[in-house]
Amino acid sequence: MVITQTPTSPALTLRAAYAAASAVVSALGDEESWLPTGCTGWAVRDLVFHCLQDAQRGLVALHTPSDEPVDRDAVTYWRDWRPDSAGAANGRRWARVNGSMFLDFGQLRELYLETLSAAVHAAQTADPDRQVATQGHVLTAGDLITTLAVEATVHHLDLTVRMPLAPAPSPEGLAAVRATLDGLLGRPALPEWSDDHYARVGTGRAALTGAERAALGAAADRFPLFG
Repeated sequence: MVITQTPTSPALTLRAAYAAASAVVSALGDEESWLPTGCTGWAVRDLVFHCLQDAQRGLVALHTPSDEPVDRDAVTYWRDWRPDSAGAANGRRWARVNGSMFLDFGQLRELYLETLSAAVHAAQTADPDRQVATQGHVLTAGDLITTLAVEATVHHLDLTVRMPLAPAPSPEGLAAVRATLDGLLGRPALPEWSDDHYARVGTGRAALTGAERAALGAAADRFPLFG
């Protein structure tokens, strides 16, 4: 059954986020695939592999219905993902090793592009209220799709730290990141923060300044909100 999506639907947010990321990756060659990224220890090809795996996980989850009660939403999902954990370190190594196995970056690039396209199609045809399972939790499909858009957008910023002329993340994806961070913080961000800056400080990609800490007060100690 095809579900009609509204202009603010999670599926359209994901489509915009993945289209923006795909515009970056589709233009990359082997030389650029070795550039460093905003993720510790990862070159571009490592991060592309990680994002490919996330889209694959989304495809599986959208086809894994669950009768269990929902225990996470698009905001609380991120409470399990904190920086500097043992799991994060193991994940960095795993992506680095597997990403390096593609001798021709073009093979990884094409697999990434076709997988993201398939995930967008699955999201557009999913009932956003259906319960699905992923990573030991149950979410609605709509909330799962939003988390995929958030991850893609944050990693878009990571991917392009050495690519000043690369396409920017989609406004829809950045809005989803902002809403997620506001939800985790329990209040809106500082009004002078751009979407890009909030995404970076909210996920530990950039440190809070002294002035920002003073303006946030006790809430500053909760940063990064996820990573």
